[in-house]
Amino acid sequence: MKAMIFAAGLGTRLKPLTDNRPKALIVVAGKPMLEHVILKLKSAGFDEIIINVHHFANQILAFLEANDNFGINIQISDETEALLDTGGGMEKALPLFLTTDFEKLQDFISDSCYSDTGEIAISKENISTLEKMLGKYKSEAYLIHNVDIISNCDLKELMDFHQSFDTAPHATLLVSKRPTSRYLLFDENNMLCGWVNKDTMETKPLGFRYEEGMYKEYAYSGIQVVNFMLYGYLPAGQYSIIDFYLSMCHKLKIQCYVKEDLQLMDIGKPETLEKAEEFLKKI
Repeated sequence: MKAMIFAAGLGTRLKPLTDNRPKALIVVAGKPMLEHVILKLKSAGFDEIIINVHHFANQILAFLEANDNFGINIQISDETEALLDTGGGMEKALPLFLTTDFEKLQDFISDSCYSDTGEIAISKENISTLEKMLGKYKSEAYLIHNVDIISNCDLKELMDFHQSFDTAPHATLLVSKRPTSRYLLFDENNMLCGWVNKDTMETKPLGFRYEEGMYKEYAYSGIQVVNFMLYGYLPAGQYSIIDFYLSMCHKLKIQCYVKEDLQLMDIGKPETLEKAEEFLKKI
């Protein structure tokens, strides 16, 4: 299985700890944040991971090299020239997952789809193989995980849920009912349709009207699964993936996965960083 870790952030909430190191390498319960997430993904069966980097990127590269990439295939999406936020970061990184697959496809075509004279000669068997190789991208899915989130979520269970539908959704967002001022809003079919800030009553997308009791209100966890077909809709540049989903929810299938017993902590801020060690003992 394949996953991406968002690790490029500046970590401004954790200053001064991030004045000389990336947020991803801040130590929590004896291990850097990044190591906690990598090991959780690895234990769930993920063996291909992309990590985006920006702030003190060389420190992350050195850390991975020193740990031999934790025994799995890790690729780097380099954002050192420009921080792209979650949406642009995803758009830049997702094609990296296909590099190996396209190399296999090119090798197959070169070895099996030409005659000795160099003319195209594709058998029915080879056509079937090509269709399988290309068709899998319609259901190819990737788990996306913020580096500063620790939780008791069964990540394989989340992947399985996303892939259990005959028509794959573009994204599945892990959500919960935890108290917050900002909620993602879903309809009776668990499809995203809006967002509201309960403190200010600001809403998204543009023109959306919030009515109390009309929607399922959930807090986003910082963990999601996306289908590769989403890539065709993602623009290049710097933007939030959640804002993108909200602007496109009338067109894309963005669904939620509700974990009733979800235990989650955002360790990207000082007040929770101090509590993280005890939290990790509970999950």
